[in-house]
Amino acid sequence: MSPRLVQALALPLLLGACAAAQGDFGRLKTSVVADDIHGWVGRDAARAVGAPVSQYPLTDEERTLRDLAYPLIELPFDRARWYSIVHEYGVSHHFGWPEFRVEEYSGKLMDRPYRSATARYHQLNTDIRNDAVRIPDFFMTARRVLDLDAKRAQSFRYVSGLTPPEAGNANARITENQLVIGWVQRALVERSEAYCFALQRLVIATPAPMAVEVERSLTLLDTRIAENNLITTGQFAVKAALSCGAQVAAAPDIVSK
Repeated sequence: MSPRLVQALALPLLLGACAAAQGDFGRLKTSVVADDIHGWVGRDAARAVGAPVSQYPLTDEERTLRDLAYPLIELPFDRARWYSIVHEYGVSHHFGWPEFRVEEYSGKLMDRPYRSATARYHQLNTDIRNDAVRIPDFFMTARRVLDLDAKRAQSFRYVSGLTPPEAGNANARITENQLVIGWVQRALVERSEAYCFALQRLVIATPAPMAVEVERSLTLLDTRIAENNLITTGQFAVKAALSCGAQVAAAPDIVSK
């Protein structure tokens, strides 16, 4: 059987399986979700910096942290695509995943066909707002995890007969949690930069009044990023995003008419 025929026969099955896995609003259906579906986020964050991976099971808070982290590190245009279930389970991972290129988001936004130029502004605004809405829940969980890890570290001195493997796994999990939080912080700044880059291109290519609304959404996102800069050391520690508003507002006659 020719390879082309095999592909032609297999494609409907793949698309059907992936469609069956998608629930409302692009979320995976609970029937295809394992408890630790995003457990790889902490593991791969540790491997990326050469840190040991903890063998301890995830706590409820740590599992939630990883579940809430994934949509904030996933590339915006990959959500609800036919291959998204592969990404959810980390099967497609390579070190540095997902590699976020600032210009790539703008390229996809401009290349995708829309019925009107305003629809691109709506898509951009939706992606920005989705991130801004997800931030509070993630960082509320992150603060709880960091607090529990601080208590975990303090309890070492009171544990009788603490073995090196026990201490090593506990310390490795503390590091993993910090790296997950830092990864999200870095990803959010990169996303903000990509959104700013895209907004600037839209203002040049297809100026529209909605640019002002997108600018406000981006300012909200940058504010929330600045308010939640929890990890300030290490590879994933980054400075807060600079507001894009002043750059876009340089052409007020274009965006405000």
